[in-house]
Amino acid sequence: MARLAHNNNHHKHTYTKTFVILSCVGLFGAALVVDFMWAFSSSSSSSSSSSVSAYLSVTSNWALEKSGIVLAPPHVNTTEIYLKELVAVNDYKDNDRARERLLSGTFADLSAPELEWEQMPSAPVPRLDGAAIQIKNLFYVFSGYGTIDYVHSHVDVYNFTENEWIERFATPKEMANSHLGVVSDGRYIYVVSGQHGPQCRGPIARAFVLDTETRKWHSFPPLPSPRYAPATQLWRGRLHVMGGSRENRHTPGLEHWSVAVKNGKALEEKWRTEIPIPRGGPHRACVVINDRLFVIGGQEGDFMAKPGSPIFKCSRRHEVVYSDVYMLDDKMKWKVLPPMPKPNSHIEFAWVIVNNSIIITGGTTEKNPVTKRMILVGEVFKFDLDSLAWSVIGKLPFRVKTTLAGFWDGHLYFTSGQRDRGPDNPQPRKVIKEMWRTKLHL
Repeated sequence: MARLAHNNNHHKHTYTKTFVILSCVGLFGAALVVDFMWAFSSSSSSSSSSSVSAYLSVTSNWALEKSGIVLAPPHVNTTEIYLKELVAVNDYKDNDRARERLLSGTFADLSAPELEWEQMPSAPVPRLDGAAIQIKNLFYVFSGYGTIDYVHSHVDVYNFTENEWIERFATPKEMANSHLGVVSDGRYIYVVSGQHGPQCRGPIARAFVLDTETRKWHSFPPLPSPRYAPATQLWRGRLHVMGGSRENRHTPGLEHWSVAVKNGKALEEKWRTEIPIPRGGPHRACVVINDRLFVIGGQEGDFMAKPGSPIFKCSRRHEVVYSDVYMLDDKMKWKVLPPMPKPNSHIEFAWVIVNNSIIITGGTTEKNPVTKRMILVGEVFKFDLDSLAWSVIGKLPFRVKTTLAGFWDGHLYFTSGQRDRGPDNPQPRKVIKEMWRTKLHL
């Protein structure tokens, strides 16, 4: 009996041990199956989506959180950008909720030295998407939006010598109010195409010339087709107009036209078709220096009028901001030059020429890939024409787009535009009339 009881206990212990081992093996096998299924699901999801979608997907975000890496948009040069991460911890009672890792709104800011800015007399009115031309010590500031529902129809004049706003006069009623193509030969100011009216009305083809000595306006031959914010310059005795957006404000235009001009008058009856610009779109700087024509930055796409809206209410559309730089050479062929330090748009009147360099203030860059919000630019860029190299030479007092820039007596000036919401929020907010200046040491 004692022996039988011993054997029974022995078998019972053996069965228990076997059961524990088999249970462990079963749990391990189940874990492998679950892990395999998760990996297969993730792989299928990645292979069926584009690179951009994968970047924004939940699976990608989860993987980034595990790795501790924060990605910038694919086009951003991360070696030059301060990529700051904002870790938001969700304070939920549910322990299954994990923390999220998001891109900070300031992720696109570039490292730059601080500049000493001095505030000057503000412009008489706030304006957005206006235009500006400097002739000697006088700074002519044209039209623009006051608000989305109101546009200006006048010119304000600032005297750099006296540092005060000295004059105001009207523009022709038929002339566009914003997104103008504007350039000067030192006396006559040519104003080409642009948007007539508030909200998101389409562009017009009409053009005008201002004689700055008499303050009289004259009609000029219209463009072959309306253009919105075209790149415009005088080069080799001809007025060149290229790119911009077509009639719907959104579709990029590649066309390039020119007409011979002298003393504010066209010497030809019709515009001549030139070599198309390699990439179309509005809001780019167009500069002539050392007998070379440069087109810098810009974007493809813009707001459009909402279909059927009686007031042409603005409706958001997809936009692509780029950093491309092109130069038109002696043989009328486009050359690709080193790109800007980051994509930049809304810079058509944000540039000045100083010591054989092009200086550009502010602008807009690509949208935040997570929030899809517009991001303003707060840096001052320099393009050295000897080395054809870009550098970031300073910071503005705040991020701002569509600045109107001038240069006088060693000082870089800018006025107007739309500024950010604060140091940590680069989204656009207030349309401004402030004027600032800083001493440049190049």
